Amino acid sequence: MMICNKNICGETMENLKFYLITDTHFFKNSLGARGKEYDEFMRFEQKCFAETESINRSVFNWLKKADEADIVLIAGDLSFNGEKESHLEFIKLLNELKDAGKKIYVITADHDFKNKNDNCFAFDENGRLTPESTKREELYDLYFDFGFKDAIAVDKKHLSYVAQLSEGVRLLALNNDGADDGKRRFDEAHIKWIKKQTKKAREDGQIMFAMNHYPLLPGQPIFSIVPSAVQRESDTVTTMLADEGVHLAFTGHMHNQSINLKVTENGNKFYDVCTGSIIADPAVIRHVTITGDNKAIIKSIETPDFEWDTNGKDCKRYLSDLFDSMILNMLDDMQYNPARILSRFGAGNKKALFSTVKMIGRTINKITMGGVCRLLWIKCDKSIKHMLLKNYITELVRGVFEGNQTFKEGTPKGDVFIRFLKRMNPIFKKINIKTIDGKKADLFEILKNSAGNYDMDDYNEALDLL
Repeated sequence: MMICNKNICGETMENLKFYLITDTHFFKNSLGARGKEYDEFMRFEQKCFAETESINRSVFNWLKKADEADIVLIAGDLSFNGEKESHLEFIKLLNELKDAGKKIYVITADHDFKNKNDNCFAFDENGRLTPESTKREELYDLYFDFGFKDAIAVDKKHLSYVAQLSEGVRLLALNNDGADDGKRRFDEAHIKWIKKQTKKAREDGQIMFAMNHYPLLPGQPIFSIVPSAVQRESDTVTTMLADEGVHLAFTGHMHNQSINLKVTENGNKFYDVCTGSIIADPAVIRHVTITGDNKAIIKSIETPDFEWDTNGKDCKRYLSDLFDSMILNMLDDMQYNPARILSRFGAGNKKALFSTVKMIGRTINKITMGGVCRLLWIKCDKSIKHMLLKNYITELVRGVFEGNQTFKEGTPKGDVFIRFLKRMNPIFKKINIKTIDGKKADLFEILKNSAGNYDMDDYNEALDLL
């Protein structure tokens, strides 16, 4: 669907440039992030907790000085878990950024508020604490100055708005945590409002792109079988947006780095650019250029180092080590504390499973890749024969989130994985797992393309929106 106005089809429209970050998960450290229960909680966390205030301050200081764009977009999950004081402190950072000359547009998401029966949490030496939470209906006033105030259209119930970012480009900022059934979807009234805004953008000859916290397309193929990893009714929503002239969306939520494309039956493109959280591996700042000829040039910048005792590690290494420790702790608990690992899946009291889980954990933690390959009768490159299986698994899983996955066909690690998949494929074909759109999942292709990236660059890419 062609978008054309006097700027695009006549005079050349000036390029629009902006920075985008997501999942800031700001936590006011003085609320409490320490003690034995905190350490236990962090055993299975991908993202930082105590460090988030320091990381955010470092990122915002970088953005203040960044001179390639004066617009900053933030795609949801602004606070760690809806703590009122975290929001108030985070808004101070937003105001500092605004005072430095930046225009800021945010959306909120499910980590930014708590329902009446839920509690925020923090930790100190005495255990778990429950700081004051934020109600969803408070978010509009809290973040009024960062999107709603200057919007040309607002859907207050759904905390969504349209902002005119430049003469020829509009932002469709979407929040879908307010559906009456609580199912985090776009309800009928919201869809009607969206279509009204997209129609107006077409009539006005505007390029319109979206910002939605939840991925509208699965960030990686494996996420296509995880309902919570993707926007509800994803296929319907993305088809509607693409056919209405919205060909690009920026998302977050899964803390993964990816760029994915869908083409509708009408031949319209839809790109989902998912960006890693700034407080978890991969920690990324996007720099985006929207051109008058309907192109989006995506560049990625690593989150800067921050003030913390990181044992001499830079930010990238510190956060990737945190990710690795989460996976390794899970594998360790399989061997030494099966009740704890099973409790994460609601089976902590299934004592009959303990011995089996222990045996699997013990094997994974001790066996090398050479040993695995001998057991499965598959070839293993000598360069990885002595690599422990647990380290192989950890690197593979981290790659799924970091994007540009390296376990590809033609590499030692990738070839072993594909040989394993081929060995398992007869079993995969008998497993009846559905994707989020109701189709039978091809586990071989899903796992192959989740371990290795055979498509677009997840960090730096030029997207042709038409």
